[in-house]
Amino acid sequence: MSAEAKGHDYHLVNPSPWPVLGAIGAFAAAIGAISAMHGASWLWAAPGFLLILYVMYAWWSDVVREAEFEGHHTPVVQLHHRYGMVLFIASEVMFFVAWFWAYFNAALYPTEAIGHHWPPANIEVFDPWHLPFVNTLILLLSGTTVTWAHHALLENDRKGLINGLVCTVILGALFSCVQAYEYSHAAFGFTDGIYASTFYMATGFHGFHVFVGTIFLLVCLIRAAKGQFKPNHHFGFEAAAWYWHFVDVVWLFLFACIYWWGSLHAVAHAAE
Repeated sequence: MSAEAKGHDYHLVNPSPWPVLGAIGAFAAAIGAISAMHGASWLWAAPGFLLILYVMYAWWSDVVREAEFEGHHTPVVQLHHRYGMVLFIASEVMFFVAWFWAYFNAALYPTEAIGHHWPPANIEVFDPWHLPFVNTLILLLSGTTVTWAHHALLENDRKGLINGLVCTVILGALFSCVQAYEYSHAAFGFTDGIYASTFYMATGFHGFHVFVGTIFLLVCLIRAAKGQFKPNHHFGFEAAAWYWHFVDVVWLFLFACIYWWGSLHAVAHAAE
């Protein structure tokens, strides 16, 4: 029903099974994962994760249909979606603040258990100017390509939009591959003390966000190829671009604080 027929600009959402099914999937995945951590097979978590993936696909398909084919996403609704995305990114900022807090709490006030210095003596840190710097360049370049795609969309340049998104998706996948290679060659494991734990939690969760953002942009690429985005109606792509820029900024802080600043302390201790 159009906004004119409804008599207002708001979208009153129809009853949907996806919130309930999503909650069931999350519960089943959590129970399966906890069981696997206590010796059971990880296959116990598979049904929950598969249900989550199905709910994501079905729910977002409904949102796309409401936006593109049913006309529910009026300017007022789009504005509220923007408010929601801003609040979501703000919550993500606080999520990463927690990991930075844990890292700096251990780094600035090292305890006797780790020898009163940071990083601990048994930790061989990464060279920040090797793979971490390569990944920094990759993400910064991906920020320019997603901006290129956005400006092409505003100019109604479909070829530029698709090319920019293709480049961004490739760069996002390349970042994940480089990070996986970096992890496989790390000199420390997740359970090797507070440095390893804070390092993997901060950089690992960022890597997960890059993976999610890459999928987000891949969906936008598919929608762009179908001609669904318009210069004045493309919040789905805009939200993906905001999310991607957030991921870029978080990585810059991770590179500066954990890789570079942490390596300075390691060099200083090695010289003593």
